[in-house]
Order: sequence, then structure tokens, then C-alpha cells
Amino acid sequence: MSEEVNKKLKYISLAILVIQNASLILSIRYVRTLPGDRFFATSAVVMAELLKVFTCLLIILFQKRGNLKEFGVLLFDSIVLQFRDTLKLAVPSLIYTLQNNLQYVAISNLPAATFQVTYQLKILTTALFSVLMLRKSLSRVQWVSLLLLFAGVAIVQVQQEVGKQKENTVADPSQSYSKGLVAVVVSCLSSGFAGVYFEKILKGSSASVWLRNVQLGIFGIFLGLLGMWWNDGAAIAEKGFLFGYTSMVWGVILNQAFGGLLVAVVVKYADNILKGFATSFSIVVSTVMSVYLFGFHVDLVFTLGAGMVIGAVYMYSLPKSSAAAASSSAPALSAVSHRRGSPGGDSELEAFLSKNSGKEKGS
Repeated sequence: MSEEVNKKLKYISLAILVIQNASLILSIRYVRTLPGDRFFATSAVVMAELLKVFTCLLIILFQKRGNLKEFGVLLFDSIVLQFRDTLKLAVPSLIYTLQNNLQYVAISNLPAATFQVTYQLKILTTALFSVLMLRKSLSRVQWVSLLLLFAGVAIVQVQQEVGKQKENTVADPSQSYSKGLVAVVVSCLSSGFAGVYFEKILKGSSASVWLRNVQLGIFGIFLGLLGMWWNDGAAIAEKGFLFGYTSMVWGVILNQAFGGLLVAVVVKYADNILKGFATSFSIVVSTVMSVYLFGFHVDLVFTLGAGMVIGAVYMYSLPKSSAAAASSSAPALSAVSHRRGSPGGDSELEAFLSKNSGKEKGS
């Protein structure tokens, strides 16, 4: 009976992971290409951070059984008295904030399917940073999968150039394919480094996931506001923080803020293979939906490149060996929200950080 329940939970987890992975990218692309007033992406990043911090605080309060005194003492001790520990999170928070803003830039300028395929480079960057910074080892199959992943992404990019499919984005003079490509590549690099750096900080730490997210969120909100002022300060002062916010925009923000939290809850029922399959299947879903929603054209070359990426993602998620599967795991996908699990065994951390497309702040 318990095996049957676990099997059902795995299928439910798979569905949730696929929906969260695909829906965030498709919804951002949709709201960023609608005619009319366009909301400020920098304000959306700040709003998502505010909602994340608020949610984490509620969870911590719930864990303290509503005891406001214990709640306040914990926050004061962890954030203020142990300020050196809090300051360590300034670096990953800065990178996650940059990553979130870059994802908006990338998705606003690239077809959703192209972004989804290219963003899987975060697996490559996470793996390389894990080897360099955490001294993790990869199996031969994983090294082959990384080469396959890079080749698949390269084929997709060549296809976009040679096939002259830039009309999907160039039709709007405000969009630039090259700008979107640079944004997604930098986002992949930042996702890999931030995820591994965050994992390194967490090793040996007794702080809870939710408390760490509050600490990250404090810097995230501050840095997000700074970026908002620098990039859109004058326009927001004139039009307002919530300018251009529609029900669809709120849906995107809520997906960013709570989608990762939902994934963090269900991801414990999903092993690495299931998460890899979910990421692969979400690429298929994004591509199919892009054809219907945005008129994206799929040809044989794109199918070949995307197929190589899908296979690479699945291969990378396979355990090194059946004997070592329980004791040794490979660096996982960064940002299950996009996106998608975190490096090492802390998949729920990167999932809620989001950062994706959060960041894992990407899968």
C-alpha cells in the first residue's frame, strides 16, 4: 500500500515539477510580449523577494508555534548578533538578484523554447564549479552528458542564426536576440557559481532553510531596490512601482515567489532521475506551447539540438552506479524553478531560491 502511495506521489511530483518549470518561462515570455504598458521587471524582482521573505517568516513563526518572543529572539540572534554569518550571504544574494533580472531580459528577447534549451547550460556551469570549488567528482557518463549538452545548445544557436528565425523577436524593435543570448549565458554562469557558493556556505551550518532564505532576502530586497533605482528610478518615480501590473503579471510574480516553495515541498518525493526527466519534459512542453502561443517554428535542426539537450539532462541525472547511488550524488540542477534542484543534497534550497527559473537564482 505504501509503495503504491509513493508511486502516486512521484507522479504528482513529476507533474508539479514540469508545470512549474514550463509555466514560469512561458508566462514571463507572454506578459513581456503583450502590447500595451509593460511593467518594470526590476520591480517584479523586488516584489517576488518581498513575498518570499514574508512567506519564510510565516513558516518560522509557525515552527515557533506562534510564540512572538521566541520568533523575535531567533531573528535578532541569527541576523543581528551573528552579523558576520549574515554577511556571508551578501555575495550569493547579489548574484541571485542579478540572475533574476537577467532572466527577465533573456526571456523578453528570446523565444521561450530557445531560452528553455539554452538555460540548461546551468547544469554545465554548476557541475564545473562543483568540481573546482567543492572537489566533487563526475562519472564518465556525466562528462559525456555535459559535452552532449554543450553540443546541443550550440546546434540550437546555430539553427537560430542560419535558419533566420530571429523574426520571432526582431519583429519588435525593442527586442534583441544577441542581448537575450548574452543575458541567458551570464545567467547560467551566475546560477552555477551562486548555487555552489551557497552550498559551500551551508556546509557545517545549523541554520534552517527558511532562516537562510530570510537572510538572503534581506540583501535581495536591498540590492533589488538599488538595481531598480539605477535602471528604472526616474520612470518608476513618474509612473509608480506597480505600473503595468495586471492579473497575469501578478501570476508570474506569485509563480516566482511560491512556485519554488511548492517544488521544495514535493521534491523530496522525486529522485534525481525524476527531476531530470521533469526538466527534459518541460523543454518539450515549452516548445509545443511556444508553437501555439508565439508562432515559434520548429525544424529538424532545432529538434536535433533540443533532443541532445533533453538526453544530456536525463543522462546527467542518472546515479553514478547502483551501489553508490545511495551514498554519492552528482551536482544537481541549479534552481529547479527554472530554473530547477540545487547542487548536492540541498535541492529544496535552490528550488525555493528561484531564482527559477529561479536557481536554482534556474534547472
